[in-house]
Amino acid sequence: MSTPPADGAGDDRGTPRPTRRAQEDPITGDRTTQDPVPLLLVAGSRLAGQPGVQAAELDPLVRRLTALDDGVDTDGHAQRALAALLPFLWEAGWQPADVVHAVRRRTNQRAGRLAAALIRADAAAAADRAPAAWTAQLAGLDGTAGSVVAWWRGEGVDAAAGWRDVLRVLGVVRDLPPLEQLLAPPSAWSADTRAEAALDPGTDPKLVGRVRALLAKAESTDFPEEAEALSAKAQSLMARHRIDTAVLAQQPGGASSSVVARRLHLQEPHVDARAAVVQAVGAANGVRVVLLPAFGMATLVGAADDLDLVELLVASLLLQADRALGAAAREGGARVRSTAYRKGFLYAFAQRIGERLESAREAATTAAMATYGPALLPALAEREQAVDRLVGELFPRLRKRTGRSVDAAGWHAGRQAADAADLGTGQRALPR
Repeated sequence: MSTPPADGAGDDRGTPRPTRRAQEDPITGDRTTQDPVPLLLVAGSRLAGQPGVQAAELDPLVRRLTALDDGVDTDGHAQRALAALLPFLWEAGWQPADVVHAVRRRTNQRAGRLAAALIRADAAAAADRAPAAWTAQLAGLDGTAGSVVAWWRGEGVDAAAGWRDVLRVLGVVRDLPPLEQLLAPPSAWSADTRAEAALDPGTDPKLVGRVRALLAKAESTDFPEEAEALSAKAQSLMARHRIDTAVLAQQPGGASSSVVARRLHLQEPHVDARAAVVQAVGAANGVRVVLLPAFGMATLVGAADDLDLVELLVASLLLQADRALGAAAREGGARVRSTAYRKGFLYAFAQRIGERLESAREAATTAAMATYGPALLPALAEREQAVDRLVGELFPRLRKRTGRSVDAAGWHAGRQAADAADLGTGQRALPR
């Protein structure tokens, strides 16, 4: 039994249920169906997919759906409609985490969990063939539900809210544009897919574990000196690993880290400004960053082990930036809490971080020259060329973005915070 509507949808228990008539099911094409729910779902998804549509505009359709089914999809029409769209998304370059991120960004967290439930059910049929990168995304999805009904019961909301979320999710996923194909879609998987993917050893898990542990401690400590020492050790491990793997790949029988592309999802607020931090870290570490601003995503292209470590450093620096912003907001006035100030802060933080990272990279390269000699520069150049080739293949019409006007006070504060951020260079600020 559904709970009474609690968000303005009204109570339709006294409303006569719409008459069912023979018509064509828009999902299956079956002309024998007499259920109007599929037509309501199509009409509702088209409406929900329009920009700026409010709940009140969806409510006439929602009331009809709750009158027909106050258990939210007990007949499985929404489940089938959403499941039918997923194969098209996979063929169009979308991945499980991408879809959930897009739905959550354009709707709400609860609707994101609905998308996760549908993807989880879709994946069950091919679980034994899915590559590791795909199964890792599935494991990271929110919730445990595997159907619309199970999702609705688990969320504990009324039927009107449940149907409204169903329409919004349908509206988002039916209009998602094609993306670059970074992973093979399920239609291309075979029984050997997982075994073939396992041939790439990836980044040394011990190294990743050590870097992650060091950064986690640096982020949690209340003592700046301890944070600096921990971050310095992490950055030292990362820089040396990148140089060593590039040189060793040039040796006879050496194993190179494959150049790959993967997506990074950026969280609100100020996605564009946060993306600038990602670009700064990537540029200093041999990773190209291509932004998809409409979806709050960035595509990272680089050696697989570089991507692993860049993602760790990005997460750490964004956390440090948020902490610095929080401290400024507590100490400053209303202007410090304004959107313009905060965006200016993050852009300046990104620029100054980029300068410091470039300096750190130059220092690490100079030190490595003493070990490897003339072999070092060609090895790094070859990896960079491989990255550029893949970027060209994936994004043949890539364009650079222009600069932005930002709040001056936030800009200067952001540069000061970047000077104080722990990058692992062994010093807090560059000499001026």
